[in-house]
Amino acid sequence: MTAPVLITLDAVGGVWRYGIDLAAGLVAAGRPVCFAGFGPAPTDAQRAEAEALGPLDWGAQALDWMARGPEDVSGAGRWLAEIARRRGARVIQCNLPSLAADIPEGVPVVAVSHSCLATWFDAVRGTDVPTDMRWIRELTAAGLMRADVVVAPSASHAAAMTRLYDGLGDVAVVHNASAGPVPRAERSRSIVAAGRWWDESKGGATLDDAAAHCAWPVRTLGADHGPNGARIALRHAEALGPLAHDDAARLIAGAGIFVSPSLYEPFGLAVLEAARAGAPLVLSDIGTFRELWDDAAVFVAPGDADALADALNALAADDARRDALGAAAQARAQRYTITAQAGAMAAIHDRAQARTPATEGAA
Repeated sequence: MTAPVLITLDAVGGVWRYGIDLAAGLVAAGRPVCFAGFGPAPTDAQRAEAEALGPLDWGAQALDWMARGPEDVSGAGRWLAEIARRRGARVIQCNLPSLAADIPEGVPVVAVSHSCLATWFDAVRGTDVPTDMRWIRELTAAGLMRADVVVAPSASHAAAMTRLYDGLGDVAVVHNASAGPVPRAERSRSIVAAGRWWDESKGGATLDDAAAHCAWPVRTLGADHGPNGARIALRHAEALGPLAHDDAARLIAGAGIFVSPSLYEPFGLAVLEAARAGAPLVLSDIGTFRELWDDAAVFVAPGDADALADALNALAADDARRDALGAAAQARAQRYTITAQAGAMAAIHDRAQARTPATEGAA
């Protein structure tokens, strides 16, 4: 029997959806998986979802962005190596690169950067990471250097990483994907946005200011306060808060317009979910969105609430334009499939294993 790959998870962010969907694609291709998680414990439903694909272990260490200091994450890599040995895993895929920093040599490692503090601060604030958080940047850099292969979900994010992390070298690009059937939903005359709105990189303040001048109601899906204490007060948008995945997917699929005003986005899975359903897209004009959706969306300068409101109102008033944009987005979304993603990641797992022969019992 083929040895599994160990995939790391967390239960509080998009990494959960990414990891589960990727695992389903790998399993469908005959590649078994197992999981190791960190941070707040998964719900019973999440645990059942993971264990339908492979065994799940949960570590005691904190996620780096929720930790008080390096002592809260110490030993995560050594624990992962032990889980890999016990589960017979051939490769560890770390979906938080800092986890790889203390994985012992001889264990093949793939580090996938879904985001990081250095690229976030560079894009959102135009600064380096603050001194009190510098340890996370350093731990992330150590994890990236430890990995046999580093992966980013877009060429834009890969370029930012190679610019900010000295000596990183080539970063493989594997676009994210969305799995499952597209919900059947009647197209509404509303504007829908989804994200962690407490994260200022998502552009929630800009969207809220624009909502005050939009002809259609603007509905936001997602939390307005985060586990790190950050929060945002939305005054003009209709804040629906965090929803179950299926409920959010139905609202996204039925959006008259889907908008993402992000200042920083390594990929943007919610945009893909909207595009798969044929929703017309209005996106901030950042490198990642241009890479993925050029000629299939309306683009607006990030941070410009007046321009965003104008673009949304113009599209709301033009039925034919919305239909054309929705069709273009749906056609483009066909590039980003679970089959393609799983195939690319399986090849990368093989490359990592070829570069670093596994230690006895971990292959």
